Amino acid sequence: MQDQTAQIEWRDGRVPVSTRFDDPYFSLENGMDETRHVFLAGNDLPARFLDGFHVAELGFGTGLNFLVTLQAFRASGCTGKLQFTSFEAYPMAMNDLRAALQAFDGLPDDLAQQTKFPEHLVGPDFTLRVITGDARATLPKWEGRADAWFLDGFSPAKNPELWSPELMAQVATHTAESGTAATYTAAGFVRRGLEDAGFSVTREQGYGRKRHMTRAVMP
Repeated sequence: MQDQTAQIEWRDGRVPVSTRFDDPYFSLENGMDETRHVFLAGNDLPARFLDGFHVAELGFGTGLNFLVTLQAFRASGCTGKLQFTSFEAYPMAMNDLRAALQAFDGLPDDLAQQTKFPEHLVGPDFTLRVITGDARATLPKWEGRADAWFLDGFSPAKNPELWSPELMAQVATHTAESGTAATYTAAGFVRRGLEDAGFSVTREQGYGRKRHMTRAVMP
């Protein structure tokens, strides 16, 4: 793993904020509900779950999206394994990650039990891989293809590198046929980047204070 760990401060004693990007890791209102609205519903989940379903993500953060997805996978009654691959440039120290997740009740404890950052974690019904480093360098080398993408980097205004047209093209290249992508942002250049990459893009109702979000489908 690279030695650049996330630098954070705590807002209201429980919400981690990146000091590098001056942006919170999850909604100040309710991070779990945000994940369910934006990333699960935005990708038509859990209805699409099946054995081997592969979720890929830009921005692992606290691991909240992974845990909420795993929780939904288990609740869906789907048998088999969930595949989850995330790309993270600045992995959190485990003590910070565990502290952040304490803000949520009822989540699976598969990450809280870990003593080191989970670059590769295998459970009875999931495989998690977190690829550390700049996604602009690591994603083109990835050999996988995702059924659903969670585009969850920090704000495009504060972290534009993770939303570039070139990276959106790589997301498209690594999307399975009829795959989907969802993100909390409705920024015009992000939507255009997804469209130019081959996705069919729609603007949907956002979560909380965000009026709109983006959903994309690969024809």
